[in-house]
Amino acid sequence: MRILLIEDDTILGAAVRDQIASDGHSVDWVTRLDEAGEAIRSAGYDLVLLDLMLPDGRGMSFLKSLRSRGDVSPVIIMTALDQVSDRIEGLNAGADDYLVKPFDLAELSARIGSVARRYSGNPNPIVTHAGLEIDLAARSILRDGKPVQLTAREWALFEAFLSRPGQLLSKAQLEEKLYAFDAEVESNTIEVHVSRLRKKLGAHVIETERGLGYRLGKP
Repeated sequence: MRILLIEDDTILGAAVRDQIASDGHSVDWVTRLDEAGEAIRSAGYDLVLLDLMLPDGRGMSFLKSLRSRGDVSPVIIMTALDQVSDRIEGLNAGADDYLVKPFDLAELSARIGSVARRYSGNPNPIVTHAGLEIDLAARSILRDGKPVQLTAREWALFEAFLSRPGQLLSKAQLEEKLYAFDAEVESNTIEVHVSRLRKKLGAHVIETERGLGYRLGKP
């Protein structure tokens, strides 16, 4: 997934960025709401991590503005505001989850996965497809009963296909899901990852529409 992180605490922001990047997601990190607005106007995000107290305003107002414009991107609030009234306000404003600082980074990863599954329409973390048993929560795969090891980037790419079964995804769309703004991406990177996924999971797990993109293969 491509995730927008809005957090002005540099130590926490770096830790969160590194955590979700290690999970295979691409992360764009900004420290101000004006920067966040620019980022959202220029890219499509699968999820937003939002601090509430920022140098140029309140994250709650930003969230309400997003929802009033019809933006339905999943939002997880990360904040030190721990009163029940704060949580109620955040959830009523349109947040999908509310995480109080300090928090465990592994818990953040779990919450990101949970919210993403709900938005994909299947909250069940166990998915079966073409002889594969996929545990989205544990980030593990069995092929014909045997475990298959994927790198974080391979997992993120496969997850992008799983969340959009039957949908054709262009090379540019996949690059956007896997890499942040400032990342250098070689021209054949997606092709290389797709080839590795086919070797590990089966030749027909990902189909190619020549010149157009890729889609998840038929079950």
